[in-house]
Amino acid sequence: LALQAQRGWLRPIPRREQNEIAERFIRQLGIRTPSAEQPIEFLSGGNQQKVLLSRWLLTKPQFLILDEPTRGIDVGAHAEIIRLIETLCADGLALLVISSELEELVGYADRVIIMRDRRQVAEIPLAELSVPAIMNAIAA
Repeated sequence: LALQAQRGWLRPIPRREQNEIAERFIRQLGIRTPSAEQPIEFLSGGNQQKVLLSRWLLTKPQFLILDEPTRGIDVGAHAEIIRLIETLCADGLALLVISSELEELVGYADRVIIMRDRRQVAEIPLAELSVPAIMNAIAA
């Protein structure tokens, strides 16, 4: 849908092109599926996350918001999503990641902003970024 909206509804995407796009993202993101035709609801939680990410990456965004991208997925898929986030950052994509997983934030964030009641209460730059620093900012 994201790609179709970008192209316009009067210019449908040919089925062959849809399949090529799906196969490319299955390979690039390591989506485990028996076929590109597999409905998303029959995939594991981690693979569903990757499919959703691929839909938005296809639009070549400059900025992406990820809300709890690793919540509720298995350890293997969790590691794959983290690697993907790190790759996207290295490729220069601006990411806003909302996460309660402090250890993973410290691993890839260049700064962390703590929000409370819709207001920014702290900002931790990369030089000071650590789990204890985040915990102190949350508790303050």
